[in-house]
Amino acid sequence: MQISSRFTVALHIFACVDTFKDTHKVTSDFLAASINTNPVIIRKILSQLKHAGLINVARGTGGISFTRELKEITFYDVYRAIEPVENGELFHFHESPNPACPVGRNIHALLDGKLVSIQTAMENEMKKYTLQDIHADLQGLLAQQD
Repeated sequence: MQISSRFTVALHIFACVDTFKDTHKVTSDFLAASINTNPVIIRKILSQLKHAGLINVARGTGGISFTRELKEITFYDVYRAIEPVENGELFHFHESPNPACPVGRNIHALLDGKLVSIQTAMENEMKKYTLQDIHADLQGLLAQQD
């Protein structure tokens, strides 16, 4: 299992918009140049973020704004917008384990609770970090580079 790069691309988008919103026209082309990917991918992610209510996008003008303060948008919010999980379950269980097999018959009892616990721990950890953390950390790194 691996969370796709769309999640980190979305965080990169937020960092770019926050950093350049007052000095540059932040368009999908501008973002794609920073992320080094295709603008079509950026537009798809922007659409997901907008649909999740995390950003507003003014078409044509390159205007992207946040719908909430950076400290109010968690990594978990971004993750849910970009990586929707089927039926709320991160782990997709293989279909139809063999009930005639002692392992197949009991595999759900063995794993279900553990997998829910793992997913909950990951989600709770993601809720600890906000876009404000990215802003503050980037400002610190830039100050060190001056």
